[in-house]
Amino acid sequence: MPETVPPPPNKVPASSDLPVTKPHHGRAAALAVATGIMLSKIIGLIRERIFAHYFGNSMAADAFKAAFRIPNMLQNLFGEGVLSASFIPVYARLNAEERHEEATRTAAAIFALLVLVASAVVLLGVVLTPLLINVIAPGFHGDTRLLAIQLVRILFPGAALLVLSAWCLGILNSHRRFFLSYAAPVIWNLSMIATLVWQGRRLFAHGITAATTAEPRLAVALAVGSVIGSALQFIIQLPAVLRLLSPLQWKATFRSEHVRTIVHNFVPVFLTRGVVQISAFVDQILASLLPTGAVAALSYAQTIYQLPVGLFGMAVSAAELPAMSAALGTPEQIAAKLRARLAAGLQQIAWFVVPSAVALVILGDVVVAAIYRTGHFNARDVIYVWSALAGSGVGLLGGTSGRLYSSAFYALRNTRTPLNFAVIRVALTLVLGWFCSIPLPHLLGIDSRWGVAGLTLSAGLAASLEYFLLRRAMHERIGIVDYPASRVLRLWLAAIVAGLLCFLLHRHLPIHGHGTRAAVLTAIAVLIPYGALYIALTVAMKIPVPGSLLRRFKRR
Repeated sequence: MPETVPPPPNKVPASSDLPVTKPHHGRAAALAVATGIMLSKIIGLIRERIFAHYFGNSMAADAFKAAFRIPNMLQNLFGEGVLSASFIPVYARLNAEERHEEATRTAAAIFALLVLVASAVVLLGVVLTPLLINVIAPGFHGDTRLLAIQLVRILFPGAALLVLSAWCLGILNSHRRFFLSYAAPVIWNLSMIATLVWQGRRLFAHGITAATTAEPRLAVALAVGSVIGSALQFIIQLPAVLRLLSPLQWKATFRSEHVRTIVHNFVPVFLTRGVVQISAFVDQILASLLPTGAVAALSYAQTIYQLPVGLFGMAVSAAELPAMSAALGTPEQIAAKLRARLAAGLQQIAWFVVPSAVALVILGDVVVAAIYRTGHFNARDVIYVWSALAGSGVGLLGGTSGRLYSSAFYALRNTRTPLNFAVIRVALTLVLGWFCSIPLPHLLGIDSRWGVAGLTLSAGLAASLEYFLLRRAMHERIGIVDYPASRVLRLWLAAIVAGLLCFLLHRHLPIHGHGTRAAVLTAIAVLIPYGALYIALTVAMKIPVPGSLLRRFKRR
């Protein structure tokens, strides 16, 4: 891969001819992404709450969560981040140069390739499902293993549909149509929610005593609902995509230089995502060796952890990738633009992610109880999931900031550097994850089930190391990005002070009971003051508030 900033294909345009992307346009794009993701994540949390109501931390919950991860691997490997990183830089540049016909032919060729590859992988995956279960969940035996195999075989076709949905996302994002692509998963979540409510009420009509037979049947029904939702997610984006590609050039050639470039970039990005997926599977493999409920608890925690990652890290990174990819000019001009966009993006991410990380560690029980405390999910489960959530908070800022630096490398057509650092991350995750989840609880004299917190802690540390490596490599290439450490330290101070004060508030609240109503009231009484205190402290410390948020207050 090239190691210098690529020059434009033709002449270098004059400064007055360069496309200008104003900072507030970048923030508006990030806001559109964040809004779409927020809707999807909120509906996803509702789905998880209903799931927890019916499944708790049961055997069926473990089986479904493990099975659900395998087809998701296909989606993550061939779609979303991988396709965006390899496809958007090429497609967005073609559009920026007003070469629409070439862009549409390239999009059609990539769609055809995705259909062929995803179909082949799905067929192979369905046949090899028992072997996959042996690899990713070696601790599963008996009914748990059999149920997981059945669920994976149902879920695999839905993953292929989600890959095609990711192709739609790449087209829409390249044209700055961010909201639809990131809000589309709402319909997938609604399909699963409808299945849970409809089948859950029917199967549990005879009460909790029938749970041992009802839970596996509900898990199977939920897998079918997921596949239906995947199809709907793809279909809802298709009309907008076809309008953007009109007139669509279906006479695609796989020998096109642009297709070859995308495939060439795809391979290292594919390997990078594959390495990241291996990291996630390492956690699941180790969790399957822990007592029953660890796999489900890890998944519950990751659902909450992914909320700030998606809203802030993914939103900013996804919005910046097309803008950075479309930057034209001399190498010095492109480097200056990248430094400016990275600085603005990093500051925006930190302002939101730092208080999120502190909340996961200090107030995680409040968050978990508000979302999951219902039905079969009891107070003991709340503390268990909180332990995993607290570990996740350690590497939250590094993980989200690292996404933005990876996007900058992809915009420069450099896909090997993120791959190299991802390999280091996985190696560290494997070593630390094993030590912190298996031997460490015994060395500390605590129950082995608490090893799930060691898994998330080790993953967070590894993600932070990856961020520092990406940052150093990017600074060597384009120069130092203006991102003052003192500002970040003040953000941490404001968040920790606000968190500790609200922790004390939580312990002295006159709200009694342990049911759903008490959990929700507690969250309202604790988290709203926490956010208000954080904002007040950052203003008092004269830390700049993100522009989009500031403009909202001014309008009010």
